[in-house]
Amino acid sequence: MPDNLIMFIAVPFGLIMAIYLSEYARPAVRETVKPALEMLEAVPTVVYGFFALLVMTPFLQNFIPGLKGINLLVPGIILGIMILPYVVSVSEDAMRAVPNSLREGGYALGMAKWQVATRIVIPGAFSGITAAFILGMSRAVGETMVLAVAAGQNPNLTWDPREGAATITAYIVQMSLGDVAYGTTAYESIFAVGLLLFVITLAFNVIGFYLRRKFREAY
Repeated sequence: MPDNLIMFIAVPFGLIMAIYLSEYARPAVRETVKPALEMLEAVPTVVYGFFALLVMTPFLQNFIPGLKGINLLVPGIILGIMILPYVVSVSEDAMRAVPNSLREGGYALGMAKWQVATRIVIPGAFSGITAAFILGMSRAVGETMVLAVAAGQNPNLTWDPREGAATITAYIVQMSLGDVAYGTTAYESIFAVGLLLFVITLAFNVIGFYLRRKFREAY
């Protein structure tokens, strides 16, 4: 459930911001906004977690009935915002790598700027944009502190984002900090869950590598 919220925020907003910085923003605006976005990467994740718990959750409780203090909705939103710098930065670099001659060809055919951006620039930079989303998603899948603080650590199989639940990373933290005897099922489950997390992250990277090879444009 948090993964869906992450992509719902990161994909459209990241792509829109990257298009704006690449195609619409003046150089002075680009040189100001992009470093500011990249500085967000230096913010500790625990800060995002407490911001989700103490600020965003009480705010959204005024508008969403039944939203609990510990839930999956707010951490999903915050993680989507947290990976925006990755998505925007890499996507914008890929779009700016598209030769201006392709843009000029589109303008010569009478295309508007938004048509050039959506029909020429995005397809030309598709492999880089895909890599940006895969990188951001891989970053979010391994995140621990935001979910441990704002989503809770209680196992709860639910599709309701208004409720809290323990994620894979939160489970690893909970079990590794507890008094778990060596050789027990609980002890071995830490490694099983860690292996699952590794496989998920590896799958994202393999998919990203395949898409980059398949749709890469050499200029």
